[in-house]
Amino acid sequence: MKLPVEFFIGLRYTSARRRNHFISFISLISMLGIMLGVMALIVVLSVMNGFEQELKGRILGMVSHVTVSTYDNKLDDWPSLAKKVEANPEVIGVAPYVDAEAMLSNLASVSGAIIRGIDPSQEPKVSEIHKHMVFGKLEDLVAGEYGIILGSGLASNLDVVPGDRVTMITPQSRVSPLGFLPRLRRFKVVGLFEIGVYEYDRSSALIHAEDASKLFRLDGAMSGIRLKIADMDKAPEVRYQLRKELGTDYWVSDWTLRHSNYFKAVQTEKTVMFIILSLIVAVAAFNIVSTLVMVVTDKQADIAILRTLGLSPASVTAVFMVQGTMIGFIGTLIGLLAGVTVASYIDVIVPALEQLFHTQFLPTGVYPITELPSDMKLSDVVKIALLSFLLSIIATIYPALKASSVRPAEALSYE
Repeated sequence: MKLPVEFFIGLRYTSARRRNHFISFISLISMLGIMLGVMALIVVLSVMNGFEQELKGRILGMVSHVTVSTYDNKLDDWPSLAKKVEANPEVIGVAPYVDAEAMLSNLASVSGAIIRGIDPSQEPKVSEIHKHMVFGKLEDLVAGEYGIILGSGLASNLDVVPGDRVTMITPQSRVSPLGFLPRLRRFKVVGLFEIGVYEYDRSSALIHAEDASKLFRLDGAMSGIRLKIADMDKAPEVRYQLRKELGTDYWVSDWTLRHSNYFKAVQTEKTVMFIILSLIVAVAAFNIVSTLVMVVTDKQADIAILRTLGLSPASVTAVFMVQGTMIGFIGTLIGLLAGVTVASYIDVIVPALEQLFHTQFLPTGVYPITELPSDMKLSDVVKIALLSFLLSIIATIYPALKASSVRPAEALSYE
């Protein structure tokens, strides 16, 4: 294969054994630094993507992708509305709900709670809470029997177990000879769930939608309907479409509005981690500067001979840019292979390390997620590779220009 002379000489300088072993050592360190930086970036971003997807899945296992309700939180014609929104091709599940706040008490223990009335037969269409039941099942909620399913944290705070009874105190008052009194109702704990998100496990409780409608004086109406869509990232688009179709009589919301701050914080953390870890690559890449400066000093006689043979200053610049770029390219390539391998098998590597060192990196009692999930994205890998390669090229510019400024007569006068 016919190569440009600059490329050929640059490759020869990269692969040739040097008399100065210190220069070779610095080149190797630069290459290893770039490799470790690229690998760390890929693994950390993949793990953070995995955590984001895991938490998003857990949160959206409890909340809905899209909700449709009225401004007074009382929807009478929800069956006909459900049929209308199901016509949207993105909607794959619809279920009614009742949302309210109340106090739950058990003897001396009292706690505020978010009460959600659900239809046990339709709830699995829009959420995955049935997959997170630690005791009982959604079907244990029967209309008229006033059963309740508590989050694990809420049950612990109230000091109750399945089979116990709790008293629900609602904000709606009733008139009696003694004045206005709060409405009370006894519920039997028929199940427990654990999403793995403190906010919901500590404050959420489920009851049957018909019981909730009676208790909170909705007279058979629901607070609204919950929708599940095929691609949850299209929730804002579906919300916009439904708003146009349903008009101003209904309030349409989606998960990005309710949890935007949380996911923006996660995105900010990912950006900061990318910048911090990119500095590792930058430091390693700019080690190429010191390596090439020493190479230029060591090769001044060779440069002078090449110049006398007719090689132009631009060609000399290209020779040393090729040499520095090859160091960055090899380091980036090995780092990509190592990073992709570790990110792909992190679910195997981490348990093996835990077993080897007899420890647990994410203790169950401290973290809601005890395994390191990984979600490697091609866009992240490409971005990291381009960043590393670009920094390597930039690092070669100064030493290469210094090499092109060597004067043959002066360099050869000391030989």
